[in-house]
Amino acid sequence: MQVVDLNKPGEKKKLLIAAALGLGAILVLWWALFGFGSNTRPPARTTASATSQQRTTPGTSRPPVSAPVAEVQTLATLTPVEYVQSAYSAPEPKRNIFSYYEPPKAPPKEVVTPTPTPTPPPPILLATVSPSNVYARTGDFKLEAAGDKFTSAMRIFVDGRELPTTYKSPQQLSTTISASLIAAPGTRSVVVRTPDNTLYSNALPIQVAAPPVPNYNYVGIISPHNRVTDTALVQDKNNKNILTVYRGDILSGRFRVTSISEKELVLTDTSLKIKHTIAMSENDRTGGPLSRPTPRVDSEDDEP
Repeated sequence: MQVVDLNKPGEKKKLLIAAALGLGAILVLWWALFGFGSNTRPPARTTASATSQQRTTPGTSRPPVSAPVAEVQTLATLTPVEYVQSAYSAPEPKRNIFSYYEPPKAPPKEVVTPTPTPTPPPPILLATVSPSNVYARTGDFKLEAAGDKFTSAMRIFVDGRELPTTYKSPQQLSTTISASLIAAPGTRSVVVRTPDNTLYSNALPIQVAAPPVPNYNYVGIISPHNRVTDTALVQDKNNKNILTVYRGDILSGRFRVTSISEKELVLTDTSLKIKHTIAMSENDRTGGPLSRPTPRVDSEDDEP
């Protein structure tokens, strides 16, 4: 450690300044920690008494009054707290493009079947029609209607079509049904009524059945050079036999051969007067007129 030389003029001055600074630091530290002996206390806070002074008259004793100073001071410090709840708002979620609203399915409506109202009976009675069964494609025929309470103003209707009607009696009417009404198989409805439908009868059916058809295939024709008597080759569909027929022959007891050509064979039903046309098979048209098929020889050897 270097010793301070007091003989130098500047060293003595520095030593005095350092001593003064050290003393000032000690004084400041003492004042901060302990002070300098001044015992100053804040003045005591006095509270006013909540009790009002009562005026006393001389000669009367005043009862002692206890003032609840602490209680009044405590109540004065109690105040209602107003709490305001802060609103919390969550951020809006991002939209999902794959999510969409599906409305709920409506419950199935209960079907209520109304009670049918009974139909009143028709004032006119239609008992029978004759004939009630016919074949389709036949000609015109006469229809007889039998019943009760018929008048001359009534007409016969077939499938809603009015037909010329002949009045015979209150129990019988007649009309003619054209072939166009029975061109196809099915059921026809017959009703007797007035044109304004004020009087009407119940409905009766006429069954129109399909006519019988020949069960043959037209497979060929043999035509001589003079073109006088053509010969038709037909095949029975049941047993596959080939038959040779001429114009005027009868097949199956009812179908008469009326026309033979290279395109078709015409048969007429002798009972119903209906014509049936059988076209030649496609496989037999390319080779022209056919010859009579060669019969099989019984002595022919089938073995190789």
